[in-house]
Amino acid sequence: MNDSEISSLKEKAYLLRQDILKMTTKAASGHPTTSMSCIDLLSALYFHEMKHNPKNPEWQERDRFILSKGHGAPAQYVCLAHAGYFPKEELNHLRQINSMLQGHPDRVKIPGIEISTGSLGMGLSVGNGMAYAGKMDGLPYQTFVVMGDGELQEGQCWEALWTTTFLGLGNVTVIIDRNGLQNDGWVKETKDPEPLAAKLEAFGFETITINGHDFREIIPALQKSRSAQKPLAIIAKTVKGKGVPFMENNPDFHGKALSPEQLTEALKGLER
Repeated sequence: MNDSEISSLKEKAYLLRQDILKMTTKAASGHPTTSMSCIDLLSALYFHEMKHNPKNPEWQERDRFILSKGHGAPAQYVCLAHAGYFPKEELNHLRQINSMLQGHPDRVKIPGIEISTGSLGMGLSVGNGMAYAGKMDGLPYQTFVVMGDGELQEGQCWEALWTTTFLGLGNVTVIIDRNGLQNDGWVKETKDPEPLAAKLEAFGFETITINGHDFREIIPALQKSRSAQKPLAIIAKTVKGKGVPFMENNPDFHGKALSPEQLTEALKGLER
């Protein structure tokens, strides 16, 4: 990637973070910090790497994207809006009655959503099915599944990971948002997944660990997934609340929107 492309993605991620903060503050609910930990990953996917068409969301050859950690929905919503799947004005109606944008992604109401998620642990199972169908149909799409590291405490995740490699689904890319925090505090204090890379490799994955906020590491990792000889798992080390210093790595902000006063402070200090 050249410097211009990197700068463009950084600027896009900056604007998306602004919208995440604004929409969750207006709603007075939501999960801004878990959305901000993965927004650089989603920016890279939606605005550089994935094949998709906002004018034809059901295009057969589109790459599939599943946000298994569905409470990070604001991150996916802002990407879809900026990509043109629906008007940006809809972001102002997050979690309102009769709004298309509820607390978790809705496959029926929102163009560009592949599966309704929210109950943790389901995403990769569905992603495996999509990828297997793609192989059967001879379609060249890649299926990207973003999972949370706290989500890995769900047993279904490990059944699905086993299935990915057992079926040889090289057209599945697992991306783990390794921000270290979950609803009740630090992941390592609830159930530590480490050594994570070694476990995934024992299951048969090729693994790569990256800085999940550095596009110079994110893009090559995503591109590698298309040529990997076996399923690729990307462990993206991230910071929950990335971009706003007083929110970063702060467990108290899980599932908590900012006050209007905090929003003003956050926008002033938001890192570019």
